[in-house]
Amino acid sequence: MPRPILATIHSQALRQNLARARAAAPDARVWAIVKANAYGHGIERVFEGLRGADGFALLDLEEAQRVRRLGWRGPILLLEGVFELRDLELCSRLDLWHTVHCDEQIDMLATHKTNVPHRVFLKMNSGMNRLGFTPQRYRAAWTRLNALPQVDEISLMTHFSDADGQRGIAAQMAVFAAVTRDLPGERSLSNSAATLRYPPGARDASADPAGYVASDWIRPGIAIYGSAPDFPEHTAADWGLAPGMTLASKIIATQNLLPGDSVGYSSTFIAEQPMRIGVVACGYADGYPRICPSGTPVLVNGVRTRTVGRVSMDMLSVDLTPLADAGFGSEVTLWGRAANGVVLGIDEVAQCAGTVGYELMCALAPRVPVSVADAD
Repeated sequence: MPRPILATIHSQALRQNLARARAAAPDARVWAIVKANAYGHGIERVFEGLRGADGFALLDLEEAQRVRRLGWRGPILLLEGVFELRDLELCSRLDLWHTVHCDEQIDMLATHKTNVPHRVFLKMNSGMNRLGFTPQRYRAAWTRLNALPQVDEISLMTHFSDADGQRGIAAQMAVFAAVTRDLPGERSLSNSAATLRYPPGARDASADPAGYVASDWIRPGIAIYGSAPDFPEHTAADWGLAPGMTLASKIIATQNLLPGDSVGYSSTFIAEQPMRIGVVACGYADGYPRICPSGTPVLVNGVRTRTVGRVSMDMLSVDLTPLADAGFGSEVTLWGRAANGVVLGIDEVAQCAGTVGYELMCALAPRVPVSVADAD
């Protein structure tokens, strides 16, 4: 029998989350973001759940080839664009759209020989200070691109730095609006946070109305996988999102502790009273954060309890005191949906580890078997 840990990808939850994002911006087309191997879920595993999107956005050519091999004939966007001149040849062959965020990428396009002009997304650095042309240089970059015969349509895009409605969304949106007001082309601004927090008709009344720009393309990422982009202000459930991944295992041993007994490496947990604990086949080599302290929430047979002691490579321990019937073989949900329907949000676990749900999803270890559930 294989080790009892299993990650399950919930296709129906992905469909639900995609529909939730689309409902927030009903007049926009939707990029499903599948970078980082679909946030650790696996591109091939999420494809059926997300094929209702209008396009797929990702980072590199290998990921784009995988999406094409799945039979997708619609738009694919390279979010970081190309990295060298020969990448443009594959963009032509695979019919890829790509981001342009620096002068070097414009230079590559200018020397590229192609019979079919490229569809590009010109990126503005509106405050993230990561990729893109500054507002002062954006129009000059647009003019250079527009003069190239290698370029067909130019879409305009930016990326928000924060999930709040002021500094990260409203202020940057106003900058983008001011610079691009009379430029032609579709707009793509809204990530998960902006899509959910700043939908048309619900923008912050204190923001300059002239600074609001509707996205022709929205780019939901973390939301379609069932995590809140602004946790803990809102939970996934607050936004109507369902977990796209469940990480579950089983109890493989139990121990009865007396007051003063310790649990795990470095004896970081000391029992203050008699208690029963369960040992779970899951550890940091599976992607569960070692830094999670005692008290991190976990579900046993769908009942909420807590971890005790330090997470080790292959095991962790949980408090079974409130679960008289739990024991060897009992279901343990590390995050996601238990068999009885109770949900433990990945954001809660991530917060205990001092990180975000994104990292836990992406850190799922290769040794963990993964299944796909089409309906739940």
